Amino acid sequence: MIRFALALLAGISMTAQAQDTPEPPRLEFAFELFAQVADPIIVGEMPNGQRRIIDILSGEFEGPGIKGRLVPGGADWQTIREDGFTEVDTRYLLETDDGHLIYVTNIGIRHAAPEVMARLNAGEEVEQSEIYFRAIPEFETDAPELQWLTRSIFVSTGERYPNGVVIRYYRVL
Repeated sequence: MIRFALALLAGISMTAQAQDTPEPPRLEFAFELFAQVADPIIVGEMPNGQRRIIDILSGEFEGPGIKGRLVPGGADWQTIREDGFTEVDTRYLLETDDGHLIYVTNIGIRHAAPEVMARLNAGEEVEQSEIYFRAIPEFETDAPELQWLTRSIFVSTGERYPNGVVIRYYRVL
C-alpha cells in the first residue's frame, strides 16, 4: 500500500515499481561480548511461564575501535514458556578501556526444538547452530566519541553456554 502511494506521488507506474525489489539493509559488525554468568535464580511459575534471573558476573568486549570490560551487577530477567521459548530482558553496564560507561538494554528471544531448549535450560552444552537467539540492543552513553551507538539501530546474536554467553552486535546500515 505504501509503495503504491509513493509510486503515485513520484509519478512512477506501479508495474515498473513492482519489478524492483528494494535492497535490504546491510549489517556492520560492531563488537563482541563475552560474559560469565551465575546459575539461574528460579523465581517461580508465573501465568506466562517460569521467571528466572541470571546475574552477570564479569566479561569483556571488543570490536573495531572499541574495547573494554563488562561491569559486574547486570542481569538477564527471563520468562521461559512451557515449550521452552524464552523471552530475554538483559540490562548491564559496559566500561571502555578509556573509562567511558555504556548502559545496555538488550531485549530478545531464544528458542529451539523443545528437547534442545530443555537441555540448554538445564545448563547443558548444546549445539549453538540449533538455537535461534536474537535481540535488539539499545545503548546509552554520554561519551561524544560513542554517540554512534546511540544513533543507530543494532541487532545482536547470542550463544549460550553453561557458564557464559557470547553476544555479537551488528549496526544496521
